[in-house]
Amino acid sequence: MAGEQDLLSTEIVKRGIERSGPDAGSPTFSVRVRRRLPDLVQSVNLKYVKLGYHYLINHGIYLATVPVLVLVFTAQVGSLSREELWNRFCDAARYDLATLLASFGIFVFTLTVYFMSRPRPIYLIDFACYKPSDDLKVTKEQFIEMARQSEKFDEESLKFQKRILDASGIGDETYVPKSIMSKENCSTMKEGREEAAMVIFGALDELFEKTRIRAKDVGILVVNCSIFNPTPSLSAMIINHYKMRGNILSFNLGGMGCSAGIISLDLARDMLQANPNNFAVVVSTEMVGYNWYPGRDASMLIPNCFFRMGCSAVLLSNRRRDFPRAKYRLEHIVRTHKGADDRSFRCVYQEEDERRLKGIKVSRDLMEIGGDALKTNITTLGPLVLPVSEQLLFFMTLIKRHLLGGAAKGKEGSSSSSRSSSHASNPNSKPYIPDYKLAFEHFCMHAASKTVLDEIQRNLELSDKNMEASRMTLHRFGNTSSSSIWYELAYLEAKERINRGDRVWQLAFGSGFKCNSAVWRSIRRIKKTASNPWFHCLDRYPVPF
Repeated sequence: MAGEQDLLSTEIVKRGIERSGPDAGSPTFSVRVRRRLPDLVQSVNLKYVKLGYHYLINHGIYLATVPVLVLVFTAQVGSLSREELWNRFCDAARYDLATLLASFGIFVFTLTVYFMSRPRPIYLIDFACYKPSDDLKVTKEQFIEMARQSEKFDEESLKFQKRILDASGIGDETYVPKSIMSKENCSTMKEGREEAAMVIFGALDELFEKTRIRAKDVGILVVNCSIFNPTPSLSAMIINHYKMRGNILSFNLGGMGCSAGIISLDLARDMLQANPNNFAVVVSTEMVGYNWYPGRDASMLIPNCFFRMGCSAVLLSNRRRDFPRAKYRLEHIVRTHKGADDRSFRCVYQEEDERRLKGIKVSRDLMEIGGDALKTNITTLGPLVLPVSEQLLFFMTLIKRHLLGGAAKGKEGSSSSSRSSSHASNPNSKPYIPDYKLAFEHFCMHAASKTVLDEIQRNLELSDKNMEASRMTLHRFGNTSSSSIWYELAYLEAKERINRGDRVWQLAFGSGFKCNSAVWRSIRRIKKTASNPWFHCLDRYPVPF
């Protein structure tokens, strides 16, 4: 119970003067209770650290053994003079030619197997983020007024949405489809297809123009959209519109939440590893109008306030000749899924309310569940990206805490409350928080909400500069679901902060509950272009948040 209470924070809200009743003329107040994101490293599970190290060893065995073999070979050869080395080679060639040829053949065969079995490098050639037209731009006040004019909400629901918007971190230049202004039902297949065509074709047109490739050159297509999944699929709609080739490998991912963009990347990477000399396009989007909830359930009204129009299109390649023109190389993808837990599974859940109106219900436990998934993901990612010094400090502190914890459990006659209080008061029991700023130069955290970003910054001890791209994306474009991490990367490029060799961490989380990370390394210095979605408003950012 003590640990549960530590996650709660209270806030006194002034409600004004009581107008009627026995307390008329007196000021009234209410207490608002909020649940904070749990401390991500206070309960790190050792098995996730082991998982990260296991992944690292499996992929780093060649890097560990090849230098040793080279060192041994160099030591043997270095002890001989040039004449002795030549004489031994001539003697071997003269008397044991078969052995020499066999050894050479084994050497060539080993090198061939090594290079053929090594994973192909995956390059990001370029990406595009759709910027809607200005007639779809709305302020927060206009948003509430549109909701009022649609006559779908009562006054209490409008006040609730206004409170959420005021605390959301969203600015006055986000985009919504015109269909939500209508008094009629906007969650129709027709409205969904029109919005999908607008954002998806807009992003792909820009991508093909920037990269100078034809749609027929694309061999792999992966599309993710969580809520809107028509038949034929969105991937089929793209193939039909651009008249892509008949043997294209197409995939359509639905219902996977805001982290589906990285899941799509993982699928595209696997397909590129199995299909050499190919291009892959990954499209990430969400339909705002089709997901619009016209009811009065407060937990279902929250998505209305946060989600905004957006779409990203990414071009990947496994061709080594594309290295000179590529922007980034994919280093790691780490995926975490907590769907086996019932609370995690239902924390973001699509269902009907009591009036049979469809919407997405957001649980009060979302912050706690998201924190647990995030903790697991970054613990697994740590051994892959952190410097050795940080890994040793973190691992030693973790082992120490587990040993001390085991010893404490063995003591008789001590209550759980006394153990927890002594543990909290002991400064040596505090876990070491790895400095992820040593592993990455840039951070693209999913722009879910201001509260979530604040808690991520606090727990990972990131600076305001590290969180700037995420906060400014939330302010300018809102929560664009799975495409938000690409608007954040576009912000960093527009600011010309990405230099050659820089590492970028993209992290997203969504329903399921899932938390996924992608790590990129910059191949060259990135300069801003006129096609960047931030180009025309960059001089106004960053803004106070």
